[in-house]
Amino acid sequence: MARFFRRLIGALALDAGIYEDIEADRHATMQSVIVVAAVCVAGGIAWTGLGLDAGAFASGAIIALGTWLVWAAIIVTLGTTALAEPQTRSNVPQLLRVLGYAAAPGVFVVLAAMRSVAPWILVLVAAWMVAAAVMAVRQALDYRSTARAIGVCVASLLITAAILAGFGAMFSRTVS
Repeated sequence: MARFFRRLIGALALDAGIYEDIEADRHATMQSVIVVAAVCVAGGIAWTGLGLDAGAFASGAIIALGTWLVWAAIIVTLGTTALAEPQTRSNVPQLLRVLGYAAAPGVFVVLAAMRSVAPWILVLVAAWMVAAAVMAVRQALDYRSTARAIGVCVASLLITAAILAGFGAMFSRTVS
């Protein structure tokens, strides 16, 4: 348990060594799943606005999970194919482990349940998650350049946002 919390704090602090440790440890997979689950719970709570609506909670948690899955899939695809460097050697489980831990700042999205500060919290948490993902991608894909990791993460974020906007537009038309 102490190792889990050390890794969690290291991921939040953007510690490159922690991301290397997570990448190399196959046993860290379940810990990574726990981090993503905690972020989904935080997303569910934020979505309810501190209310007790189970449907809103489930919606928020599902949206958080879906967003992370899409973003991670795009990062894996771009990072290991289109933007890979010659020395890039990674596999999907390694990348998902580090990306799971890179989601750790997402637990603070729970503070967005306070509607008056929600926009600021969401921007801050999103920026922190992107920074954590950059560190995770750089370490897991053995990039020599942080700029390449930034490119992968920002491009993935933009593609994910476009996909989510498309789904949002599609669902808003079917509800109307």
